[in-house]
Amino acid sequence: MESIRISRDSVGVRNSTWWNLTRKLIPYAYLSPTLLLLIVLSLIPVITVFLYSLVDNVIITKKPPSFVGLSNYITILSDSHFREALGNTFVFSGASVVAHLILGLSFALLLNTRLIGIVPRALFRVIYILPWVFTASIIAILWRLLLNPNGVVNYLWVVLGLPGKGLEWLSSRQLALPAVIFINIWAGYPFYMVSYLAGLQGIPHDLYEAGKIDGANNVQLFRFITLPQLKPIIISLVMLDFIWTTQQFTLIWMTTGGGPVRATEMLSTFTYKLAFGSYEFSQASTTAVIILAISTFVAVFYVRNQRLANE
Repeated sequence: MESIRISRDSVGVRNSTWWNLTRKLIPYAYLSPTLLLLIVLSLIPVITVFLYSLVDNVIITKKPPSFVGLSNYITILSDSHFREALGNTFVFSGASVVAHLILGLSFALLLNTRLIGIVPRALFRVIYILPWVFTASIIAILWRLLLNPNGVVNYLWVVLGLPGKGLEWLSSRQLALPAVIFINIWAGYPFYMVSYLAGLQGIPHDLYEAGKIDGANNVQLFRFITLPQLKPIIISLVMLDFIWTTQQFTLIWMTTGGGPVRATEMLSTFTYKLAFGSYEFSQASTTAVIILAISTFVAVFYVRNQRLANE
């Protein structure tokens, strides 16, 4: 009888252990389709591109690729065209991020104020959010027409009596980069305006009432209440904006194509030209890995900030 009882207890322990293990695996079973999709669409391509960066030219070659280690990275990092594209990318991304922050927060404050009536606020929301309605290709075509030497912008430029006539905004080495930066700022600020507006509307009004009772003016209310409350949103949006802007391709390609004379060459267009213009797929993969490393570096800070915000 004692042996039977021991065997029953052992069977019960095994069943309990199996049941606990099954309960722990059930959530992963529900997640398995998504995880499988992420592996197929993200992990495998990333690993493949990384392996391509460690060999000589691949895909279009008469002989099997051979392992070259970090040779492609040394070649790319010592390339003056790559360094120029890297510099343009940082200028483009930095200016866009700062402008998106300032414009998005300014328009959000304007739309959140009670000094403007409900109808004007609704009208301004429609006007301010219009650039977000268009796709990148439509925005590129629209601004190419506007910035044409015979376009509306140059016409207004002459009407206002400003120096210069028939300016080549997208064909001038001096004007092309500022022009595409302006287009990207115009196209992207509505998203950040809406995000900041949502954050502003989530700040309890009691905080402002308490601040006014303590004698704080509008500037102090903004500095000591609004900004601290929006800090998690601002940090998250700045990091995401930097990652997205460094990978901007459609807008650049359809407006300037990286020209003139690489004046607007970005890492995205540089990689595309290496792969499909020069058929240097290994070097293009190397550039893609470098872009991934930059994005990952920023993403680490984003994840850390999200964890701190949730604690």
